[in-house]
Amino acid sequence: MARQGRGRTDGARAGSGAQRRRATRPTEPGIIPVLAEVAREVDGAVRRPPTRPAVRTKFQVVALLVREERARVMAEGGPGESRRATQLKRLDGVATQLAKTAARDTSLLALLAEDARVSDAARALKATLMRAGGLEPVEEPAPPAPVAPVAATETQVVPRSVIARQLANPFLAPDFEAAAERTASRARRLAGWELLEPLFRSFEQAATGVPACMPLPEPRSVTAPHGRELMPHQARVVAATANGHRTFLLADEPGLGKTAQALLAAQAADAYPLLVVVPNVVKTNWAHEVGMWTPQRRATVVHGDGERVDGFADVVVVNYELLDRHVGWLGDLGFRGMVVDEAHFIKNKKSQRSQHVLALSERIRARTARPLLMALTGTPLINDIEDFRAIWQFLGWIDDEKPLGRLQTALEETGLTPADPGFSAAARASVIDLGIVRRRKVDVVADIPARRVADLPVELDGAVGRSIRAAEAALARRLVRRYRSAMEVRTGGVVPDAIDLELARRVAAAELKESSSQTDGENVFTMVRRIGQAKAGLAADYAAQLARNVGKVVFFAKHVDVMDQAEETFAQRGIRYASIRGDQTPRVREQNITAFTEDPEVSIVVCSLTAAGVGLNLQVASNLVLAELSWTYAEQTQAIDRIHRIGQSEPVTAWRIIAAQTIDSQIAELIDSKSGLAARALDGAPDDDVSPSTTVQLEALVGMLTDALAAEG
Repeated sequence: MARQGRGRTDGARAGSGAQRRRATRPTEPGIIPVLAEVAREVDGAVRRPPTRPAVRTKFQVVALLVREERARVMAEGGPGESRRATQLKRLDGVATQLAKTAARDTSLLALLAEDARVSDAARALKATLMRAGGLEPVEEPAPPAPVAPVAATETQVVPRSVIARQLANPFLAPDFEAAAERTASRARRLAGWELLEPLFRSFEQAATGVPACMPLPEPRSVTAPHGRELMPHQARVVAATANGHRTFLLADEPGLGKTAQALLAAQAADAYPLLVVVPNVVKTNWAHEVGMWTPQRRATVVHGDGERVDGFADVVVVNYELLDRHVGWLGDLGFRGMVVDEAHFIKNKKSQRSQHVLALSERIRARTARPLLMALTGTPLINDIEDFRAIWQFLGWIDDEKPLGRLQTALEETGLTPADPGFSAAARASVIDLGIVRRRKVDVVADIPARRVADLPVELDGAVGRSIRAAEAALARRLVRRYRSAMEVRTGGVVPDAIDLELARRVAAAELKESSSQTDGENVFTMVRRIGQAKAGLAADYAAQLARNVGKVVFFAKHVDVMDQAEETFAQRGIRYASIRGDQTPRVREQNITAFTEDPEVSIVVCSLTAAGVGLNLQVASNLVLAELSWTYAEQTQAIDRIHRIGQSEPVTAWRIIAAQTIDSQIAELIDSKSGLAARALDGAPDDDVSPSTTVQLEALVGMLTDALAAEG
């Protein structure tokens, strides 16, 4: 009753405000006063959340008309320059009002995009406002008919065997259950509320101290071929699938057997044909795993134009890089399940591979009522909590604007809104129950030894070290100059003593943007590479010592020249080594892996951090050297988990070579701080120091700038 009373009071205030606005509405002619009035109405409504659909429509229409009127005024010829300047100034005022409004509800910004959908209601309101402003509406063409999510391009191919399969089965039977599934849920109480942002933030705000994991049934007896034993935590996922669960964000820590769980879940769900999208370096391994865990199923791997693809196979394995060539026929084949390995690869929704993955998922969900959809990743969060967005969309839990299906229903059933204190906990639980499965090694596999990361500081002596430190000092001075110039403009020449962290972050972001496109000169990226080159000999020396003392060692580097220098060092010292690089053929790569894992004379394997960081089992070693630092905690973790896996019988140590008194040390600290993001979001561990919305590169520059400012006093 109290809530209803407040609603009546707010309604009365809104009504009296509307009467006052009508009484003071400008009487001057023209469209600009009309737009200014409606913009004020929208701002007033947004101040009283939630933002209703009608208010969103008004916001979009005013923005469209401001854009069109500005273009018309700018195109006007002849005299009246003063009048034109006045009109443009007033239009800028309306635009500024819209910007302030959008700052209160950032979901409105999506309505300003060039490709934002304009509804029939928006078109009708636009015509009404134009007439009120003395303009004659122009009849707009009807919106184009929806197009298929996957459009054919000249680069796309259809393998011969796929054509043969399509001819053998020329149509897919309609699935009426799929249509019923899509129409079963109707939003009611939460209509008009912005829900996606609260859902994402609930994983930061409602940490419970335990891993984010859906309730899983007790493991059933799962028969694995060739005498293989499925571990209890793996069997629970298979049992959940057998019980009817169909969407999983399988976020177990690396090394806990996610591939086997996915393949046996597909078997339990009879989700064939099954599409598996993976990084290039592991697609051959996936076909091998199909033969190990489900030998009665036939797998095919897509290479190049797909000349050797078996269109009748049960499991189709394709790498991200080939999707643009094969996405057409993959969308039409009639898959009943889809697995995305290393799903954090699709976190950038603007990337082509992410768009292809999401389009394929949408096609599968449109044709099959309850397909098996599994996103596999040991590191689902890279830098930002919204790395979840593309994965949830792949799983069909959300779309670009709102929760879907079972998630929307679950949120409705909580009886809460984002304004209620208990919403975050309830929302987080609702998402987890849809299929988030997160297990840590320490929780489920007691016999896997603990791993540790041991930092080994090294000094960069001589001319190389002096050159690197001089370059860092020059970069710091450039950042300081930018900061002080911006501060003087802002404060009229007076620079306060206190450091403005927001301005420092903007200066660092500008420097980072320039560095990304810079082809010559010194910047943060070239500096880090030079540090890696300077550390290469020292890191190789340490790896050689380890190899002589403890046996096999894995050596990781980011840049080819660092790998070259390390291999030269090993050759000079008479140490046999193998090499795993991105430019190798699958055959050469496999030969080198076998040499390291099976030949006792091969002591070291030199690995590319990007090409060998996923999908390899190198557990014959228990020591690893990280010669260069990654930009993300996730990449570092993936590298370490090449040796810290099920079956490892010795303690694992990753020796991280860090150049002391350089930006290297700061990068190492920032990488470590990112480990708290995954802990907070998935393991339920609160961490108030986590800053998930920033990248390591940006924070490194911010730290360099603030240190330099502090040193100047």
